Amino acid sequence: MTKSVTVSARRQLAHEIISGGSGLLLALFMWGHVVLVGSILTGERGFDWLATALEDFYIAQPTVVVIFALFLVHAVYAARKIPAQLEERRRLQALAKGLRNSGREYVPTRTGHSPFRPHLDSMLWIWQVRTGFIILVLGSFHLVLIGIDIFTPLFGNIAGIESVSSTARVAAGLWIPYAVLLLCVEFHASVGLYRLAIKWGADLWLSRETLHRIEQVIFWVVLAIGALTLVVLAGWLEPPLAFLIDGGSA
Repeated sequence: MTKSVTVSARRQLAHEIISGGSGLLLALFMWGHVVLVGSILTGERGFDWLATALEDFYIAQPTVVVIFALFLVHAVYAARKIPAQLEERRRLQALAKGLRNSGREYVPTRTGHSPFRPHLDSMLWIWQVRTGFIILVLGSFHLVLIGIDIFTPLFGNIAGIESVSSTARVAAGLWIPYAVLLLCVEFHASVGLYRLAIKWGADLWLSRETLHRIEQVIFWVVLAIGALTLVVLAGWLEPPLAFLIDGGSA
């Protein structure tokens, strides 16, 4: 009995390490990805120069394959904690509703309201599960699209990412799923790192309130950069940093 418990504990630890490690790598990649795609803020020349460099030096091609594999690994191991049965999902919905309404109900107290408040970490976990479902669908679509874009000339004049085809797709309507994906990914990643830090003892050095503030700063900063990038890709705003390249080539 003791041996089976030990084996089970080791297996659970291995699963936690794989899930947390793959999530950490994906979060770091996504922040780097936002910065790289943000090269469109310098205009089409800056975007194409960076994309061409990544492809010529064979950085983009293996990265797509590795990230897709890492995405699947994280999805499989993180899904262990997601309610799979309908009854379990109903309980999750009931828990979310209870946490959302906690503190709003009327009770006979001096203030007339319940003294209880929603548990922040529980609410963050519930929304992380919800955004995870969305990321699984939209993220898979995006990875397949980028893979086709890099390895074939199906969506442009060349095999590889180029500003003309990328901006055309976003302007044609892909900005809608990309906006949803951006919001979900940045929330999922920042909250995931916050919960990972708590799980591995970071709150021994920093309070949970401080860690939560750091998580919020990361979320809003990266979301702002991503949103501005999406607006430029959609053609609603001229690249605000184009003068950096235009001025340098003048």
